[in-house]
Formats: sequence, structure tokens, C-alpha cells
Amino acid sequence: MIQVQNLTKYFGPIMAVDNVSFDVEDGELVGLLGNNGAGKTTIMRMLTTYLPATRGVARVGGFDVMNDSMEVRRRIGYLPESIPLYNEMRVEEYLNYRARLKGVDRKTRPGRVSEVLSKCRIREVSRRLLGTLSKGYRQRVGLADALIGHPPLLILDEPTDGLDPEQKYETLAMLRDLSGKQTVLLSSHMLAEVESIVQRVLIMRRGNLAFARKMSELESEDSIVMEVRGPQDKVLPVLKATEGVESVVSQPLGDGLFAYTLRTARAADLREKLFARVVENGWTLRRLDVRRRSLQDRWNEINSYADVAARKPAEPASASQHVTR
Repeated sequence: MIQVQNLTKYFGPIMAVDNVSFDVEDGELVGLLGNNGAGKTTIMRMLTTYLPATRGVARVGGFDVMNDSMEVRRRIGYLPESIPLYNEMRVEEYLNYRARLKGVDRKTRPGRVSEVLSKCRIREVSRRLLGTLSKGYRQRVGLADALIGHPPLLILDEPTDGLDPEQKYETLAMLRDLSGKQTVLLSSHMLAEVESIVQRVLIMRRGNLAFARKMSELESEDSIVMEVRGPQDKVLPVLKATEGVESVVSQPLGDGLFAYTLRTARAADLREKLFARVVENGWTLRRLDVRRRSLQDRWNEINSYADVAARKPAEPASASQHVTR
């Protein structure tokens, strides 16, 4: 659905997006994450044809966002960071107007408006003026607008911003239900929210794509942590020889106690087998559990590495290099 190759954007001398490449498959739900100023919104604006790229190529549904912008727009439902609404219009009136602009058939239009009013939980304010709505309701009207044309691709910039906890839960559940039916690219600062619904994560850092991984691949990076009291020279070979164990790292804790961190084969839970190995050798087991690798762990690593790199002295740039910082 989305193909991005070497996408770059400068605002004057300021680099906002630097040589970013990624693909989003049909029906995939993808989270685009990053700190403020990382380049998330700029990428979304280029994909939706609001901004031209400095260089690089982006395609939506096979259409180039620069050369086939109208075809791209027909395939996108977009929820921007700041939602532009006509404050003097009523909610239902506005959605009818937007449905006409998006080419929703006249016969099916009333049903489609009714459907998004219910799906986005805004039926109770359908007769209210947009200018009188709270931020949360305005956000949901913007989401209804993005959905109303039933586009194959939804690009949502902070879709839960301004919503209360119950509204966030309902919105996330709705987006989860869209998986496989529509392609969704969403940005958010809330890692737990993204982690609960997306199939793949892209993390931006200072204009660069620092991380791109499927959630299933993250889950495969779980490890088993053990604390065993016994001779390390005997415990370590037994743990390494256990079927399914790929690597073991040990650390002394004192008084004959050692901590062992085991990487295992994909999705393998070896706790019962490891427990049996310890018991049959007569060693004492003080701890045995699984350490989950969360999205927050990855986020912290990426930001820590980038901060360390930023503190290192920069190499002198040659005359042919374009200095952006």
C-alpha cells in the first residue's frame, strides 16, 4: 500500500527527514513513533501530498504522491495533527458535506454518515455546532471524517489526542478491528497504546528511521532470567546444553549465587525444563521468570544510543559534504 524510498525533506537549511525508506503492506496496522520534531508529521504530510519531498520517492497504492496526487488523495483518509473544522457547521451537516466532497454515493451517503456517527461515538452531538465541541469531540469528528469515504488507507496523526480513557479504549478497539480491512498508519506518543494494537513499529529519531520491526519479532526477543546457587562451572554447561537455549550470560551475585540470562529459540518457554535440570542436579533455584522486551525498552535504547552518539566529537566535513547541523 505504501512504498517510501530515500525520502528526504529540508525546510531551508533544516533537515526534517533524512533518507527514510519503508513499506506498509495492504491491511497492515503500523505505528509511527518518535519524539517531538523527529519527523513523523512531516512524513505523513508528504504521504498525503500536503508537502513536497526534497528528494526521494513515495507511492500510495502504486501512485506517486508528487505526480499522481489526486489519485493518492482518493485513496487516503487523513486525520491531521490540528483538525480544520468549520465551526459554524453542525456535526452531521459537516459529515454530509465531507461525504459529498469525497464522492460517497448519494443513495448510500445517509447510511454512511450514520455509521461513522455511531462508530466514533458522536451521535449524541450530531446537532451541535462544531465550534462548541470539546477537543475530544473535535478529535472524534476528525476521525469520522477520515473514515467516511471508506478509503483503503488511513493516515492518523495522534488519533487519541485529547480523548478521555474510555474514549481512547473505544478508539483503539475500533482501529484494531480495521486491521486486515484497511491499511492504517498512525502516530502517537503513547507507546503502550501503540504496542496494544499495531502489527509493526517504525521509530523516528532526529529525522532518521532508527527502528523498524514487526511486533512478533519483538516478542521473540524475550529472555529467561534465573538465579541459581551452585558451581558456575557446572551450572553453565548444563544450561547451555538444554535444548532450545541459544545463549547464556552469567553474573555472580555473591555467596555462591549466580544470575543467568538465557536467550531461547523463537517463542520457546523453557522454564519447566530448566527447573527440572536444576532440581535433578541438586542446585538451589531462587528465581526463574521471563523478561519481556517491551516497546518502551526499545525506545529507551534508541534514544540512549542517539544521545551518546550526539555527544561524540563530529568528524570534519569535507567540502563536498552538505552540512545540515
